[in-house]
Amino acid sequence: MRGGALALAVALLAGCDDGEPASTLGDPDRGRTVIARYECGACHRIPGIAGARGKVGPPLAGFGRRAMIAGTLPNRPDALLPWLRDPPAQVAGTAMPALGLTEREAGDVAAYLYTLR
Repeated sequence: MRGGALALAVALLAGCDDGEPASTLGDPDRGRTVIARYECGACHRIPGIAGARGKVGPPLAGFGRRAMIAGTLPNRPDALLPWLRDPPAQVAGTAMPALGLTEREAGDVAAYLYTLR
């Protein structure tokens, strides 16, 4: 691969690079429902979620292509799942609250977030 093609391939693979496909995390459709139920759109702009126009947290468009979560964690399922379950335990001082997501809910939300390319 030449430089530009290699950079593009690396960028496309940055989100789920720990060997576990996002599809094994959970169900993206259930994740969309969980995101709506917990009203994540009150803080974030989230494509595909009605009314998700928040401005407090970062917009989540393109989340699956991002290299980092909260600016400090690698964007991989092994970092994202604990982050979704208890953000303050993962990054001290974060404004993102622990919402009480179950393990299954976190997997479903992660699966949805990784569809946002």
